[in-house]
Amino acid sequence: MYPPELVAPMKTDLTEVGVTELITAEDVDNALKQGGTTLVVLNSVCGCAAGSMRPGVKLALQHSKLPNHKTTAFAGVDTDAVDRARKFMLPYPPSSPNIALFKDGRLMHMIERHHIEGRTAEMIADNLKLAFDEYC
Repeated sequence: MYPPELVAPMKTDLTEVGVTELITAEDVDNALKQGGTTLVVLNSVCGCAAGSMRPGVKLALQHSKLPNHKTTAFAGVDTDAVDRARKFMLPYPPSSPNIALFKDGRLMHMIERHHIEGRTAEMIADNLKLAFDEYC
């Protein structure tokens, strides 16, 4: 578990652009029960989350077509929410950070950690924008 004061700025990086925090397993269930599309960002303290994942998500959220719901849970902090979200992300193995797009509760698009590492924020944003165009 990471100290709250350590992760607070990393959480705020996404919540300040309108992404809703998922703290509990019930939060995840409720988010994915909503109709339409739901973005689930599993945030992390790692360098690739700071250097490319969070900036990429923020760039993608400037796109003309967006998911109905934008959510995030923090690995190593929001343990119950992350564990529940990962069950919905099967058959993909657990990784963080990662980004998933659901439509009516069904996983449609996944960006795993190995798709984030070594990529620029722009590359991640472009990947998400293509998924938004297809599914949102």
